[in-house]
Amino acid sequence: MSELDLAGQVVELVRRLAGPHAQAEVTVTRADLALTRFANSFIHQNVAESATTVRLRLHLDGRTAAGGGSLVDPDGLATLVERTVAAARLCPPDPAWPGLAPAAPVPPAVFDEATAEASPDERAARVCAFVDAVEGLAAAGYCRTAYRSGAFVNSAGHSAVGRTTEAAMDGIARTGGSDGVARLCADRLAEIDGAALGARAAAKARAAADPVELPPGHYEVVLEPAAVGDVLQNLAWFGFNGKRYLERQSFAEPGVAQFDPAVTVVDDPTHGSGLPYDLEGTPRRPLPLVEAGTTRAVAHDRRSGAEAGTGSTGHGMPGGSTFGPIPHNLRLLPAADRPGPAAGQLSGGVTGAVADPDTAALVGGMARGLLVTDFWYTRVLDPKRLVITGLTRNGVWLVEDGVPTRAVRDFRFTESYPQALGPARVLGVGGTPVRQPDRVDGAWWEAPPLRLASWHFTGGASG
Repeated sequence: MSELDLAGQVVELVRRLAGPHAQAEVTVTRADLALTRFANSFIHQNVAESATTVRLRLHLDGRTAAGGGSLVDPDGLATLVERTVAAARLCPPDPAWPGLAPAAPVPPAVFDEATAEASPDERAARVCAFVDAVEGLAAAGYCRTAYRSGAFVNSAGHSAVGRTTEAAMDGIARTGGSDGVARLCADRLAEIDGAALGARAAAKARAAADPVELPPGHYEVVLEPAAVGDVLQNLAWFGFNGKRYLERQSFAEPGVAQFDPAVTVVDDPTHGSGLPYDLEGTPRRPLPLVEAGTTRAVAHDRRSGAEAGTGSTGHGMPGGSTFGPIPHNLRLLPAADRPGPAAGQLSGGVTGAVADPDTAALVGGMARGLLVTDFWYTRVLDPKRLVITGLTRNGVWLVEDGVPTRAVRDFRFTESYPQALGPARVLGVGGTPVRQPDRVDGAWWEAPPLRLASWHFTGGASG
């Protein structure tokens, strides 16, 4: 039975068991996920799972309840409906119920047959290429593929179907005292080049050897795409979240120039992997969040969109009533052609610290500052101003007169992400974005490197 047939069957069961006035929406999603993991430069695990999940949300007699399960036989579906009907009758009234999504066409999703059918051998070949490319360093990481297909049906007559694919690789190369990382998320496994990623990780690891310690303070920085990905993720979760915006816990002020004019951010699920509709059946389309520095919108599901008077932006999601509607496919758009030094103009310095011509152009314009590969363990200190604390990781270098001169030991930082990207704070935006994988299925963050006027490092390796 197809996902669409299963969803329709659940809606019919609701009509029979709860009556014709019950409002129901059903999503059925099949996910085939596979992961090849490696450590100490050899594959130690290959796992795959295939699961079908059914989610039902029901509004009955002014009360709302939701349930889910993975049993798709007739008894399992009947039990799901019965359990959700019983829960709805025990729930408190829901006067803010936004109603069901009306019928609307959904855009096509990105799908690649070869990725959907990728074998363990195909993932292993990329792992082998990564390990060969690190040339004797210890290597660890994963290569994964995902295929998702699904359907949505509600009792208002709206239905939608879609299928999508994703591939990703995340690996490190390690010397005795330093690590280098390379990551990539793509729509197709064919776009993942294990050898190129391994060579980049190894070059970074070797360049990060023998770091010196610098004092804390405000430094000009070039953030590589992995670090910018963390910035985008936190902006999405805590800033462009419609629930937090309505609760006045977000920095976002639509219509206000809160960012530098070089900053344009769009949530664009149509650009990559992801089903073309959300949990409520609303079509997912590109949503401009920041245009040339001016905040334009936040993400909404049907409930927060009704409260805001704007309607849903296609961001209904599991857990949305708790966490809020979160955009999961943010793109910081690359710069148009900008003058700047090419990679070949960088001479001397630490070989391997600069990974690509895009970053080289930004580093080449910096008199003194830091080149930062990655952030991790980032946590929110002030949600309203989005002040974040965290650590650098996988390589930091001192840049002097446009050249990386020394590897630097890791820092702790404390910084307001919106302020760091504020007016007159963005000194350069790269032209080549790199998509970073996320732990959440179907989520990713895509950005070029950024050159920023200041980043506040509050502690060094000694404290």
